[in-house]
Amino acid sequence: MDLSDLTRLYDFSGQTIVITGGTGVLGSEIVRALVGCGANVAILARDPDKAQPILDLLGPRASHALVVRGDVLNQESLRAASETISEKFGAVHGLVNAAGGNKPQATTTPDLSFFDLPADAIQGVFDLNILGTILPSQVFGKTMAQRGEGVILNVSSMNAYRPLTRIPAYSAAKAAVSNFTQWLAVHMAQVYSPRIRVNAIAPGFFLTRQNKSMLTDERSGNPTPRGQSIIGHTPMGRFGTPEDLIGAVLWLLSPASAFVTGIIVPIDGGFSAYCGV
Repeated sequence: MDLSDLTRLYDFSGQTIVITGGTGVLGSEIVRALVGCGANVAILARDPDKAQPILDLLGPRASHALVVRGDVLNQESLRAASETISEKFGAVHGLVNAAGGNKPQATTTPDLSFFDLPADAIQGVFDLNILGTILPSQVFGKTMAQRGEGVILNVSSMNAYRPLTRIPAYSAAKAAVSNFTQWLAVHMAQVYSPRIRVNAIAPGFFLTRQNKSMLTDERSGNPTPRGQSIIGHTPMGRFGTPEDLIGAVLWLLSPASAFVTGIIVPIDGGFSAYCGV
């Protein structure tokens, strides 16, 4: 295998990749990378207007991106989105389940104990992260099963391995995403086709809209005590940046990982490898 062979492995020209959560900090970087590698990318969004900044960044390549209204918790909206995508770009080759997140109401604080966390807030976090991964996998995975090939990439979290304090619902929900990833990988390969692969990435600590105020001081930009504790337990000594995800994402979506399914790849700067001593 020479350089041209390796380059072709990461050429997504003519392939259609659907991404949920594509308007988020991490999801939007994945969109940019895939479009840059030639893919046609369908961005599912409850509010399509939020995708405009991404389209602006893509410039002339925005013709390879399609913003489709879709709610990861509503199967009918996902089916409608699937039809729209098929009409525009044809068959779906890959799905990235990047939708997820936490809620302040499901986070313990000095004023809100674990015993008082509202059930609806906990349920909301579970729905967004695990149901919001399962339902798109049903809708778009079905088309892959019919064709006998495709790739599903879920987004778990290092919280699935080592739950952080204060966010019990999010940590448990991401653990469910990891477990579901392994289950679905086996199911799709055994029942439908070994050419359908399912994997996940587990980002460590990346600054996003949801956690930035918890990890950095809004005025100085310096890490908060919680943020400093995380950096102190990260051998690489920093938070992750969206670009840090791209290598693993492209590998898992490409033929370069053709014999890889059912794994969860930590992208954490060594956090999971460090015992603190």
